[in-house]
Amino acid sequence: ETRSTIRANQRQIDRDIRDIDRQEKLLLQQIKQRAKTSGVDPSKDSALKAQAKQLVNLRKQKEKLHETKAQLSSVGMQATAMASQVSAISAVGSVTEALSTANSAMDAKKMSLTMAEFAKQNETAKLKEEMLNDALADAFDEEDVEEEADLVTSQVLAELGVELDGKMVGLDA
Repeated sequence: ETRSTIRANQRQIDRDIRDIDRQEKLLLQQIKQRAKTSGVDPSKDSALKAQAKQLVNLRKQKEKLHETKAQLSSVGMQATAMASQVSAISAVGSVTEALSTANSAMDAKKMSLTMAEFAKQNETAKLKEEMLNDALADAFDEEDVEEEADLVTSQVLAELGVELDGKMVGLDA
């Protein structure tokens, strides 16, 4: 709301500055025409001096409008900054309220006991897992598996040896 009002005022100032620029150009033309007019002494002509004073005043007025526009921009930035700060303060207030609600709902002693019980149960689960892994390793002991694999390999080779012997015997004949 404030920003839109400030922007509207800045646009109005810009329009005023453009109007003054037009007036300044027009006045400059009039001064030049008056100075070129025959029979007019530019250093002593009171009408020419009055127009020159009017030109100086227009330029000062334009300068003041530029300053006003700059100050208005500054006010707009300050308003935006204040709005941001208000939003931040509101957010901090909401977070503070949420944290205090959470703190009031949570009993520190009860939480400490719960965490200790969790750690105890977690350690018990780890021990049981290790015992189960050890039991499985014992049940499937690899030495027995290797001995059995060696036995099966020997049997297969022996059978192949018999078959090879039989085929070789057939070749001799």
